[in-house]
Amino acid sequence: MSTLINKVLFTRAGYGLTVLRIFVGIIFAAHGSQKLFGAFGGYGLAGTAQYMESIGLAPGYLMATLAGGTEFFAGLALIIGLLVRPAALGLTFLSLVAIFSVHIHNGLFMANNGYEFALALLGGSIAVMIEGAGKLSADRAIAG
Repeated sequence: MSTLINKVLFTRAGYGLTVLRIFVGIIFAAHGSQKLFGAFGGYGLAGTAQYMESIGLAPGYLMATLAGGTEFFAGLALIIGLLVRPAALGLTFLSLVAIFSVHIHNGLFMANNGYEFALALLGGSIAVMIEGAGKLSADRAIAG
């Protein structure tokens, strides 16, 4: 196996990282499905695109597709443990954009639409990016 692919897939992390990866993946996939499909009370692409435009992220439809697609598909990647480092990198970038474009001016706490929740998801994404997928993952099975 190529050295680069092995570096992307390799993990020494244990079961704890597996649990973190799966829970963070579920949250991101659910949020992505809100944006893409209108599931779980979400607004779908059209509503999300309007919101993105209203906060200056234009073109709104493209930004909604990119954000929803990253959340949904990278979230699924985290759940199954496949290519988790690239997925976590995308989610890290997405979380930073959410924090600095939507939440930072509201302070830390969620009660005021602050960045508390996005910061926790950012931490989970960075941990997965650093440590890899953990014991129970497709990445570990492929890397051997």
